Amino acid sequence: MTWSVFTKPWAHLPGDELGRLVAGLGFTGAEVPVRDNAYVTPATAEADLPKFMAQLRAEGVEPISIASGLDESAFAAAAAARVPMIRIMAGLGPDGYAASVRRTRSQLEGVASLADQYGVQVGVQPHHGKFVSSSLGVLQLLEGLPPAFKVVWDAAHDALAGDDPAITLPLVADRLGIVNLKNVTYVPTTPTDAIGGAWKPWFVQGSEGLANWSAILHQLQAQAYTGPICLTGQYSDPSAPVEDRLTVDLRLIQGLAGLSSALT
Repeated sequence: MTWSVFTKPWAHLPGDELGRLVAGLGFTGAEVPVRDNAYVTPATAEADLPKFMAQLRAEGVEPISIASGLDESAFAAAAAARVPMIRIMAGLGPDGYAASVRRTRSQLEGVASLADQYGVQVGVQPHHGKFVSSSLGVLQLLEGLPPAFKVVWDAAHDALAGDDPAITLPLVADRLGIVNLKNVTYVPTTPTDAIGGAWKPWFVQGSEGLANWSAILHQLQAQAYTGPICLTGQYSDPSAPVEDRLTVDLRLIQGLAGLSSALT
């Protein structure tokens, strides 16, 4: 498995500095944001992304994906930089779930030729809230599309959807492109006049949340999954540096992987 990290916490860093930081934490893969607030932006990606990714590779870090939009320039930049995937989420608009899903499906159908032309996959991640939030929902969204359209399975959002990885991971196995690892629980929000529902997601260390990382790893090994596992670096409590939290979680999951392999 490629142990990867989403580099959003350090989105401002140039490639050489980012590569040294990521490698120093123990990761060998990275997902890089290509966004307006990042070092590489959508406007500069075609010119800058190949050099940026070459700098990561020089430090022993292999790019697994970019978090970006689906403009042709993003496909061209990813292909030129030898990045295999663009990751997106399926947002829900004010016109409701069904209309939003139809709109996203139309967009995905519209870029199928670009995915084929540039040899770049599209990964769709479930996300709690105003997005398609379940792995099954994403799988249905992708039904009938070419194999280049993948599911980016996410441990925390799977748990927030109330799902079981022993069910969802086999369901998406044929389209599984990346496994995101983070963990989450709920904390109470400021009381309102509403009756119930005064809770919000709170992202925590891998050992502390609703998602059972041991069960996830067991299921992935049962499926002989060998793709990237990406720690997303999302933690709600800012009292400790994200680098320290990631180091703890990387050691945790690598230890679980070693133990699980020894038992099989």
